[in-house]
Amino acid sequence: MGLNLTYSDGQTPLDEDEKEGLKIKSITMQKELDEFEQLTIEKAVEWTIRTKFKPEKILTEKFIKNLHKKMYGDVWKWAGEFRKTEKNIGIQWTQIGIALKNLIDDTKYWIENKSYPPEEIAIRFKYRIVSIHCFPNGNGRHSRIMADIIIESIFRKEVFDWQKSNMVKADETRKKYIQALKDADNGNILPLIHFAKKDS
Repeated sequence: MGLNLTYSDGQTPLDEDEKEGLKIKSITMQKELDEFEQLTIEKAVEWTIRTKFKPEKILTEKFIKNLHKKMYGDVWKWAGEFRKTEKNIGIQWTQIGIALKNLIDDTKYWIENKSYPPEEIAIRFKYRIVSIHCFPNGNGRHSRIMADIIIESIFRKEVFDWQKSNMVKADETRKKYIQALKDADNGNILPLIHFAKKDS
């Protein structure tokens, strides 16, 4: 029996060969997959809380891939590897390495020159990396944890609240999040910053 997945608005469907990368063959339904992924993501979050990251290590391709592997490595064989297929969102897969290097360089520039407030730098990074869509799946959650690591380890500020949601369920919170991403697509980053912050 194959993997029967259903997708919410804004989620990226997996190709058949990407589905083949599932390590736990007993998983057949979306709900089971979500539960297993959530467990491994929680382990990755614990790792980020326990570990003191050097700021210069965070903004590297190696760290970005390693975080994705920590988040999804128990579930997917391709965790931590850039996608090699085209998706309904994101740039051409052949351009991922270049686009990510540009984002890392831009972010370093923003930090050095204080181009934006700390929260905005972290959220601009989050938005750009999710737009690149580096991995076959898990880009949204990966980008949110990256924003948390940037705000905490580089700027020594509290992590984002993200409306206390992991955005897996297709509920009102997820709708607000998707709308904030669409606003950012149109050049307005403020709704995404407000969404991420506490008391907003």
